[in-house]
Amino acid sequence: MHSDENNSKGFKLQFLDSDQSKLNAWDDFVDSCSLGTFFHLSGWKTVIEKAYGHKSWFMYATLDDRIVAVLPLVEVKSRLFGHSLVSTPFCVVGGVASDDEAAMLFLEDEAITLAEKLGVGHLELRYPFERNNPKLIANCKHSNFSVELGEDDDAILAAVKKKQRAAIRHSLKGSLTHRIDDDVDTAFEVYSESVRNLGTPVFPKKYFQQLRDVFGDQLDVLTVESEGQAVSSVLSFYYKGVVMPYYGGGVEAARGLKSNDYMYYKLMCSAKNERECSTFDFGRSKDDSGAYKYKRTWGMEPQPMYYKFYLAKSDELPNLSPNNPKYQFFINMWKKLPVAVSRMIGPYLSKYLG
Repeated sequence: MHSDENNSKGFKLQFLDSDQSKLNAWDDFVDSCSLGTFFHLSGWKTVIEKAYGHKSWFMYATLDDRIVAVLPLVEVKSRLFGHSLVSTPFCVVGGVASDDEAAMLFLEDEAITLAEKLGVGHLELRYPFERNNPKLIANCKHSNFSVELGEDDDAILAAVKKKQRAAIRHSLKGSLTHRIDDDVDTAFEVYSESVRNLGTPVFPKKYFQQLRDVFGDQLDVLTVESEGQAVSSVLSFYYKGVVMPYYGGGVEAARGLKSNDYMYYKLMCSAKNERECSTFDFGRSKDDSGAYKYKRTWGMEPQPMYYKFYLAKSDELPNLSPNNPKYQFFINMWKKLPVAVSRMIGPYLSKYLG
């Protein structure tokens, strides 16, 4: 599988397996590549395969036995939600990571060929930047938010917009406390209640456990407590000087306590002071959604995400958005489920909604 046009340099296509030396070489390349992100790391292959059972197709290009481009791909197949090839499900970004444009085009072509061979409906590449590949079509409905962290706690707070800054100060005057550890079980308990309230199926608990086991000290959990009870919790990733609060939420009492505001501020301070991070990456949100508007109150401006698609067997782009009218009845019913029931049923649906 290769395009002669984009292979004039003699790129060789390979697929990642469980060989530790190959896994290490892949990650070394991601570490050194300017476009390499946390979501390109080989650990996602293990996490997704073990937590969800999806088949991965982590492909890479070599030139003179050197890795010059990587593309983590996962095949997601569901009778209800369709058949797709995605880079990368459960990750906000993906696509090819390389500092060589020809190598990027080579792997994009190989991904298209693989999509056709597997008979998927579509191929999805989640780029945070524009790609000039005429074979791919854009579906840009998300924006990402990030900010450079101030030199100290006061500077971090000063960078937040006035109204949000007042909410943080209010939370700091209360009796909230926090701890930072690797307690993914508490993170899951809080997060699962939070997403149930939004009408969204939660991921399986073993997914959070796999993230901790695979990524180790590149992950931690900040939990906010009120009177000894967890009210907010966030699981964050750390990579290349960036902290990424990835799965966060609060219980019903969190709104009144403003514990989510407290949580994200304390995470910013800890990331700067303890981890020497320079950037707080608040992640993606659907344009003009509630989360989108909330993140703007922190003084962050939206940066468009450039998700690219290739339609193989499908005639139109997929629309699994919660804003899709055909899902509204389901979402409203899901909000009424007992949390325990949502935790049992949710994983059977969420594995296809990454």
